[in-house]
Amino acid sequence: MFIDLLSKAEKHFKSGKPFVLYRKPMEQTVKAIFQANDMLHYVNDYTENGFVFAPFNDENKTILLQVDEALEADFDLTIATKTIALSENILKDEQKEFHIALVKKALKSIGQQQFKKVVISRCLEVNFDDSAFDLYTNLLRIYSNAFCYLFYHPKVGLWLGATPELLLTTENKQLKTMSLAGTQKYTGNEHPVWGTKELEEQELVTKYIAAALADEVSELKISETTSVRAGDLWHLRTSVSGRLRNNTLKNVVAALHPTPAVCGMPKNASKAFILKNENYNRAYYTGFLGELNFKTEVFRDSNKRNKENQAYKAIKNTTSLYVNLRCMKIENLKASIYVGGGITAASNPEKEWEETKAKSETMLKVFNKYS
Repeated sequence: MFIDLLSKAEKHFKSGKPFVLYRKPMEQTVKAIFQANDMLHYVNDYTENGFVFAPFNDENKTILLQVDEALEADFDLTIATKTIALSENILKDEQKEFHIALVKKALKSIGQQQFKKVVISRCLEVNFDDSAFDLYTNLLRIYSNAFCYLFYHPKVGLWLGATPELLLTTENKQLKTMSLAGTQKYTGNEHPVWGTKELEEQELVTKYIAAALADEVSELKISETTSVRAGDLWHLRTSVSGRLRNNTLKNVVAALHPTPAVCGMPKNASKAFILKNENYNRAYYTGFLGELNFKTEVFRDSNKRNKENQAYKAIKNTTSLYVNLRCMKIENLKASIYVGGGITAASNPEKEWEETKAKSETMLKVFNKYS
């Protein structure tokens, strides 16, 4: 049962041992991975097996949670969201002046052709009065169409989130990824109308991903752009797929991360601007996380005429990685919530500020109220 899975994770947390709970989009099953000790393991060449937790800055190491024990249980849909009180109203405008000034600085750099796009983010801190496990249960209840996770390592920290963005999935040599950009608030509108800024931003991201993958995959296919809803926000999404040329996952990850949707383009120039000017450390926000090289048994029909021996077993190697958006870090009873937005030449500083406020409400929903 889900409650038993949650209880085991709480015991692991209290004993200082690493674990992760996660549920993939549109699924009911919550999976859990438990590491038996507090050793810190890293990804070296992406041939490893385990759950990965990567930082935004790709020059830093990617954490690998070893699969010492793996369990799963269906989420109990009868569990209601729990009201968790915040100690203050996090939507106040204390950061507004700095953020708008930073957006204007980014626009100036774009005008000087230092880069075409950069993603500017900020961190909001708030105190609350309950456990991260209750927050995670609320996440699962509210965001069925997102990758919902709760990750803990005593040497890394406690993180949770509900991200709508896929970095990549692979099944043997088949690769799928997406470009996700453009944001507007859901107001009951089932057919959102997109402006020039959002459409151009989406096109930039899609072209960048296609170019980045050109040397790594064959049979590249790009879908039509569609509107997708994530909680109270609309996004533009374009699916991209292909076949790995040399099965070199490490090269594909290096080509995609950090994506233009969380960093900018060109990558190096926009990343340098972020690291110099954001005035805080993103850590694992806008990094990525998920399953690396999980083996799955697949039973196939070997001979339809042979009724006594109809199936044979094959092993499928799969990887599912998600961009760490809509997330927060929990330390004691303090939540650090991360929000951001893409800046292009068509950006309006005031609207960019309002967009970050709308995005912060996505994570604030798991608290439900102010005290």
